[in-house]
Amino acid sequence: MRRLGDLLLERGLITDHDYAEAESVRRQSGELIGATLVRIGALSEDALLRLLSEQVGLPLLNPAEAPSADQVRDTARALSISLGWLVENEAVAWTLENGAVCVASPNMHNPAIQECVEQWRVPVTTLCLAHSRTLEPILISLRVSDFGSGVNDSTRLMELAEEAPVIDFVNSVFAEALAAGASDIHFEPFERKIAVRLRIDGVLVQRRVATREIFDAISSRIKLLSGMDIAERRLPQDGRQSIRISGRDVDVRVSTLPTTWGESLVVRLLGATHSIPDLDELGMTPKQRDIMLDVVKQPNGLVLVTGPTGSGKTTTVYRLISQLNDGVRKIVTIEDPVEFDLPGVLQMTVRPDIELDFAAGLRSILRQDPDVIFVGEIRDTQTARIAVQAALTGHLVISTVHTNSALAAISRMVDLGVEQFLLADVLRAVVGQRLLRRVCQHCATPDCDPSREQQAQALPKHLRTTSPAWVTANGCGICSGTGYQGRVGVFETARIDASLQRAIRENVSEEQLRTLADVHGFTSIMANGLIKARAGQTSYLETVRVLGAHAS
Repeated sequence: MRRLGDLLLERGLITDHDYAEAESVRRQSGELIGATLVRIGALSEDALLRLLSEQVGLPLLNPAEAPSADQVRDTARALSISLGWLVENEAVAWTLENGAVCVASPNMHNPAIQECVEQWRVPVTTLCLAHSRTLEPILISLRVSDFGSGVNDSTRLMELAEEAPVIDFVNSVFAEALAAGASDIHFEPFERKIAVRLRIDGVLVQRRVATREIFDAISSRIKLLSGMDIAERRLPQDGRQSIRISGRDVDVRVSTLPTTWGESLVVRLLGATHSIPDLDELGMTPKQRDIMLDVVKQPNGLVLVTGPTGSGKTTTVYRLISQLNDGVRKIVTIEDPVEFDLPGVLQMTVRPDIELDFAAGLRSILRQDPDVIFVGEIRDTQTARIAVQAALTGHLVISTVHTNSALAAISRMVDLGVEQFLLADVLRAVVGQRLLRRVCQHCATPDCDPSREQQAQALPKHLRTTSPAWVTANGCGICSGTGYQGRVGVFETARIDASLQRAIRENVSEEQLRTLADVHGFTSIMANGLIKARAGQTSYLETVRVLGAHAS
């Protein structure tokens, strides 16, 4: 039989570099080469098991035909198999109605499994390979029952969190989330089940469901990873840690919330991308891009980026900072939290536990002789006033504000106590943005489709068009059948010129500010979204779903 590594190289599933790295890791860990390649992120378990199935002639277990933990317990009891042995060898065995036994494992070539099977005095009808994600919930359940009544003890939970099935389950969920481009992972407990959902392109998608009994082990593992108190389950907690997922270093921020059936956990994946897109790639038009690049070249002033949580504001700001990061300017940030490491930029995280908030951090930054300052968010009067004073005294200040439109940032700053005449002097530009899901280019129908008319009719009358370019996506393996893959930004950008400065000093309404901006070619965020829908980048329904408040 040919070596697995040779087959993987021959079929182009791994590179020579991947193989050399895996061999180096394998020599230290003692793992098999296939498992090592999966662990370092060079190979998916799906690809590995397909090749192993072909190589050794064993079928792959259909997840729908996997046994319950109770079935495995009954068979283990009948065959005098230790539950701990099954967990240790990542194997399950269950009995069919005719008395025959099925055995499944991702490691069916393990000699220990083969020797054990040969000793059983029962007909074994099927030996099959199985995905770890199929077996892990079963193995965790077996381990939980093996621990007995002490499973809720903090010491026992700590031990359970270090068990291989629990580690593998959490790691595989993290790896799946990273591969899918998810921003958040939700672990949600209910009376009889736990649900694992991923936020992909802004939408929650359920990926796994398992029995409720394994939840305490899973939550303990995640809390242990993020430096939380495993024993504390009555109060909300927050934690953060840098971990390695599929060969990549990723920061995770974890939040727990006590609920009726246990702690809900949300894991935010930070720094999961290797590069920051250009403004064009983010979705800005050439005119919007030129406005932004021009205003950040000014030696001082205030630039505000607006939008709700999850609208991509920080990515936009990071791109602007990257443009300014030329080694000549001193750039300092205060963020909550730092989401991406910017080499050459001094980045600071707020620490409410020691009273280091945005206002206190901003005061300290001003004593560091900065040229450019990024304030993660202006949310209170102190921060707003200090940011304006910093802009007045010769610094370029970039910050974000939670408002529904770019021009609404002006009234928001006034509401926070900033005098109109000062704001008019320092404000250079306001930007509003949202993120829309991109139509998957792998499965979008190239020809016109009748369903596009239904989409157009679903729009408000004043937004309908007679020639929509986008047509319904049919779904494919690339986008997991959703019809969308990735997201694109939609923007509205207003440069604060002399006419808008006068209007700000006179405290005119947002509608009047919008009229003045329109004279100079201001394009609303809804108009920008419709342009992208006509160009086939997104859909009309997606535009209305995200920008519905702007459609009237």
